[in-house]
Amino acid sequence: REELCGRSAECSLHLEVIVDRPLQVFHVEVKIKDINDNPPVFRNREQRLFIPESRQLDSRFPIEGAVDADIGANALLTYTLSPSDFFSLDIRANDELGKSLSLELRKSLDREETPELHLLLTATDGGKPELEGRVQLLITVLDVNDNAPVFDQDLYRVHLLETIANGTLVTRLNASDADEGVNGEVIFSFGGGDPPDIQEKFKIDSTSGEISVIGNLDYEEKKSYEIQVKAVDKGSPPMSNHCKVLVKVLDVNDNAPELAITSLSLPIREDAPLGTVITLIMVSDLDSGVNGQVTCSLTPNAPFKLVSTFKNYYSLVLDSTLDRETTSEYKVVVTARDGGSPPLWTTASVSVEVADVND
Repeated sequence: REELCGRSAECSLHLEVIVDRPLQVFHVEVKIKDINDNPPVFRNREQRLFIPESRQLDSRFPIEGAVDADIGANALLTYTLSPSDFFSLDIRANDELGKSLSLELRKSLDREETPELHLLLTATDGGKPELEGRVQLLITVLDVNDNAPVFDQDLYRVHLLETIANGTLVTRLNASDADEGVNGEVIFSFGGGDPPDIQEKFKIDSTSGEISVIGNLDYEEKKSYEIQVKAVDKGSPPMSNHCKVLVKVLDVNDNAPELAITSLSLPIREDAPLGTVITLIMVSDLDSGVNGQVTCSLTPNAPFKLVSTFKNYYSLVLDSTLDRETTSEYKVVVTARDGGSPPLWTTASVSVEVADVND
């Protein structure tokens, strides 16, 4: 299911069964249900955090969660942290971003007393039986430069049309640092855990914090991007903070419908009964919503009609009697038009030859 449908909640295969004598078409939809065959996986074996000893109690430090390729309850993750006097695990749920994980400081750090901490983070899914994954958290306690950059927002939301031009400004991030001199100068960069396509589609100005588009966006390829941005000051040692930028790609009607025609009963006998299926027609459109809703029409007037059989499937069927001695061949045009504004359409020609009967 993960190979066929990825993270999609619905996963199905469509089959066509054609039965001859008499000719009939049956549609079969096979739904594939998920089982808990994928454990939670962390991107790296270990996560390193550098935390200054001067950070205040209740400070939060983002950590990366796990990913489970399953869906539903099988991908519903719960997290536990190994016992620690200094940190507790803070989990915040967000409908769009899932769960955001942070370590929350519960006891003041002292680098001279405890220079390093080693914790174990465990992710457990909701399947039966449940599966789990683990990651080591290696915390180095830092001295001096006791103010990290602070973003004016934890989460930036941006909506972009998929046809947006390269070089367009996405958003401008703002992070301030209460320190003076080089300790207060901030450098922006993408988080090291971002997938490769982030670097291919977007760039960030390290000084101004401006994020702009450098690659073509395609709603049909990917509908949203979750970008983690890191702000690091120039102190020694440097301190950092993170924010997230959620970029949602908006659909544009940039894909014309596609037609696939399968001829079954050609040539057709002139004494064929009404309702005989002549041709199967499948239409598709990569766009979503009304931009992907396709309707079919038939021209010119002929002794045939289009019948919708299943979702985006049509049949060209005989609608009135034939007479080869009057008309031996018909040429009709099938037009598939989507619901976009303006609409896009595709046409395909179908030739129907009438076979002679000794009448």
